[in-house]
Amino acid sequence: MRKSDLINNISDKTGIPKVDVLVTLEAMFKEVKESLGRGEHIYIRGFGSFITKKRAAKVGRNIKKNVAVNIPEHYIPAFKPSKEFVAEVKKLAVTE
Repeated sequence: MRKSDLINNISDKTGIPKVDVLVTLEAMFKEVKESLGRGEHIYIRGFGSFITKKRAAKVGRNIKKNVAVNIPEHYIPAFKPSKEFVAEVKKLAVTE
């Protein structure tokens, strides 16, 4: 499913115009990015948490030049689903 499919589905189910759904989704995505960039976590009860995970500094290798490269400590975004979310997906999952 792409973003356009998601917008169409939400619009069909709620009766809200697609343009309004698009604006709302874009605002949510922007707020999630900005909040994680500030180091704030977002907790949505029954859905999950958007968090940042700390990656320790390490030494990597550039295999083309055969040189060691220092990779500094950094943070990456992550999503941790709630128990209810996981249970619902397991219940609805189609086994092939």
